[in-house]
Amino acid sequence: MRDGLLIAAALLAGACTSKEPPPPPAEQPPAAAPSGLTAFQEQHGIGPVTAPVELGPLNQEMAEEGEEIFEVKCTACHKRDEKYVGPALAGVTERRSAAYIMNMILNPQEMVERHPIAKQLLAEHMSFMPAQGLTENEARQVVEYLRTWTKSE
Repeated sequence: MRDGLLIAAALLAGACTSKEPPPPPAEQPPAAAPSGLTAFQEQHGIGPVTAPVELGPLNQEMAEEGEEIFEVKCTACHKRDEKYVGPALAGVTERRSAAYIMNMILNPQEMVERHPIAKQLLAEHMSFMPAQGLTENEARQVVEYLRTWTKSE
């Protein structure tokens, strides 16, 4: 009798299961790369700039403001066409996105700790880029100035 009850219960349980497909899984955040970074971070760096920076035609006024900032904050380590303490920066806006450059300026510590390109630059130049205390707007002005520097032939 007991076996009959177990069989009946199993049949009843099987009859009560839903034939509808399971609900779709909840939307997942973007997958991280093997480095643990999102696709955006891989391309644009880690820091306060979390969206691509749209560059239009060169803004001469912004570039001039960026040049003043660069002269005060950056020339101790960076030159246009030669490695100095840090890498030469001619053509950097052709190699890296504006958001990447800004994140490197604004968040150098985390960049060299977590971003593969920044880690490689640290290994090549054996010099850590210190934070300069710039605002996002000032970093954007520096990017605009760097856009005037094309790679030497």
